[in-house]
Amino acid sequence: MYQTILFDLDGTLTNPALGITNSLAYALEKFNIEVTDKKDLYRFIGPPLQDSFENFYHFSKEDSLKAVDFYRDYFRHKGLYENEVYQGIPDLLEKLKNHEKQLLIATSKPEEFAIQILKYFKLFDYFDLVAGASMDGSRRLKGDVIAHALTSAQVSDLSATIMIGDRDHDVIGAKENGLDAIGVLYGFGNREELEKAGARYIATRVEELKEILLR
Repeated sequence: MYQTILFDLDGTLTNPALGITNSLAYALEKFNIEVTDKKDLYRFIGPPLQDSFENFYHFSKEDSLKAVDFYRDYFRHKGLYENEVYQGIPDLLEKLKNHEKQLLIATSKPEEFAIQILKYFKLFDYFDLVAGASMDGSRRLKGDVIAHALTSAQVSDLSATIMIGDRDHDVIGAKENGLDAIGVLYGFGNREELEKAGARYIATRVEELKEILLR
C-alpha cells in the first residue's frame, strides 16, 4: 500500500496541450520557424524545455535558453490558463486525502508556474508539497525534481512511495530515486515507452489509477 504519492502535472493531472503549444509556437516564431500543425509540438510536453529545443530543433544552448525565455513570456500571461483538468482527477485527489495519503507534485514545469496552475484550477490544497524545476535551469531533470520533492517532504520509506506520470522520463526519474512508478495512458506518452522505461503499473484511465492506489 503506497502512502506517499508523487504526481506529475502536465499530462497527468491536467491537459496543457493548448497553452504549451501556443507558447512554443510563439517562441519558435521569434526564430522564424512557422508551426503548421501544433500537434507536432506535443513531444515537448513533459521533458525539460531547454533540452527539447536542443533535441528537436537543434538549437544551440544559447538559443535554447532564449527560446525558453520567449516561451515563458507567453506562458506566464496566457498559456498557463489555456489548460484543463482531466475528468475524475479532483475526485481521485479527494479520495486519496480521505485515506490520509501524502500527496506531492514533482513536475519539470517551473515551480512557480506549477503553483499558479494548481491554485487557478483549485487543486493546490490537495498537495502537501509542490516541487518543480528551477527557473535558472539548475534543477530541470525529472530525477532531480523527484529527489528535491522527497528531501523537502522528508520522505523516508521509499517502498511506500510511488511516482505517477505520462512520459518515460517520469518513470526513469522515479527509478533513479528508488521508487515504483505508474504510467498513465490518457496523457501524452504511450504504452511502449512507459513499459520500456520500467513502469510497474500502467493505467489507461483515471478510474484505473484510483483502483491501483486504493486497492
